[in-house]
Amino acid sequence: MADAVVIGAGPNGLVAANLLADAGWSVTVLEEQPEPGGAVRHDHGVHPDYASDLFSSFYPLAAASPVVSGLGLEEHGLRWSHAPHVVAHPLGDGRCAILDRDVDVTADSLDTFAPGDGDAWRRLHSMWDTLRPDLLDALFTPFPPVRSGLRLAVRLRGTGGLRMARTLVLPVRRMAEEEFRGEGGGLLLAGNALHADLAPEAAGSGGFGWLMSMLGQTYGFPVPVGGAGALTDALVRRLESRGGVVRCRRHVERVLVRDGRAVAVRLAGGETVPARRAVLADVSVPALYGDLVAPEDLPRQLLSDLERFQWDFATFKVDWALDGPVPWQCEQAAGAGTVHLADGLDELTRFAAQLAMGRVPDRPFSLFGQMTTSDPTRSPAGTESAWAYTHVPHQVVGDAGDDGITGSWDKDEQERMADRVEAHVERFAPGFRDRVRARRILAPPTLQNLDRNLHGGAINGGTTAMHQQLFFRPAPGTGRPETPVKGLYLASAGAHPGGGVHGAPGANAARAALRPSFAPGLAAAQRLLAHRDRTGHRQPDRG
Repeated sequence: MADAVVIGAGPNGLVAANLLADAGWSVTVLEEQPEPGGAVRHDHGVHPDYASDLFSSFYPLAAASPVVSGLGLEEHGLRWSHAPHVVAHPLGDGRCAILDRDVDVTADSLDTFAPGDGDAWRRLHSMWDTLRPDLLDALFTPFPPVRSGLRLAVRLRGTGGLRMARTLVLPVRRMAEEEFRGEGGGLLLAGNALHADLAPEAAGSGGFGWLMSMLGQTYGFPVPVGGAGALTDALVRRLESRGGVVRCRRHVERVLVRDGRAVAVRLAGGETVPARRAVLADVSVPALYGDLVAPEDLPRQLLSDLERFQWDFATFKVDWALDGPVPWQCEQAAGAGTVHLADGLDELTRFAAQLAMGRVPDRPFSLFGQMTTSDPTRSPAGTESAWAYTHVPHQVVGDAGDDGITGSWDKDEQERMADRVEAHVERFAPGFRDRVRARRILAPPTLQNLDRNLHGGAINGGTTAMHQQLFFRPAPGTGRPETPVKGLYLASAGAHPGGGVHGAPGANAARAALRPSFAPGLAAAQRLLAHRDRTGHRQPDRG
């Protein structure tokens, strides 16, 4: 019998399992898919010579996370690679905003839109430098982050206090209007806000766009050498070196509860896997409370609240094997790992409004990934392994374009939507289609079939909007990994702080599971976890 059973071998589940194993617990991880990784996997399914990430690709949050850095995954084979530039946002008139790890390169790019905007960016970056240590500590620790929150409040006073707090809750459009004279700064902020599901007019989108932009400014958008799955492989190797076990093709049907406590899980086919101390669920919130735990074991209020649970946007993705580099009209875009494709802030607003109305966008804002530019091992020299994803409504009520897409996502609709995405790329890279050697389409149902947590292709475990963050995530009054069932912990992106590959929900769940134990070895492990959080390094605990 294992001390802990972890449901799901995504990055959060594997982080939790590693930390429990560090504490001396025996851990079994159960994964429904044929391989571990969740949304951190790659394959050669587009073309045998091209490595293609199935879901996520760029990991600024992993680079910033003290949880991930504290695991020392480089000792288990993980290597990171960077594109020359972090993000490019080209416009149809040939101008291009560039986010680079060198703040002067970023600032110079914005000065081409309006003199002085480079200095405005430096001011935002200076505030980030002041707030960063305690902001990241608050982001990656359980809610409420009492100690880091107090330190952050002190630092906020040094950057203007309430005025800075006001700036961070602004819609990104308003933040751009207040901070910049030209379009470039707003493009970088708004494009990064739409890495989640935050429209340019949504409250808090400015703060999220600022956070993602500054993460890129400081840490870049790194990728694992060889493919996204290299990060998963390192997590699995580390876990197995500490005695942990990962079992794939194991679909958990039920968490078994006895006297109000989780004691085991039941698999499809009837096998029972007992858990001596804890069950940690790296699964979506609706799956945990709607399928895995019997309703009679949950409070009625929680079940009622979860009827209002909101997913983030559905996702439509296309992967390509290209015969050559993308023929960008704006040459600077050629060096960026991520390229944001929308012809201005108004086009981003138009895109978000169409989604809000349930219409498939006619000009789909796309995040375009140049993977060989980021990591030369991904495809043969002179070629490019690339992808783009955009968002579509979960419930389609109409098509804003002329293709009559209904949301059935049959083969014909998938091909028409992929053609629309390619046509949008062509607006910024004339001749792009001539370089396509092969393509693969991952429509919302396909993404969900490959990872059950990606409901309809939702990639953030639930909306990033303010009404479902902090103590509202996943429901009002929650925000922590503990659940109403003793010994059962939520370890997925459905818990604070939400989506992204940073391991925080898994680490928070592991801490919560360890907390009830007072064994000396476990207390030492908890002190080690706290030390890692503070330093980001695996150093001995000096007591």
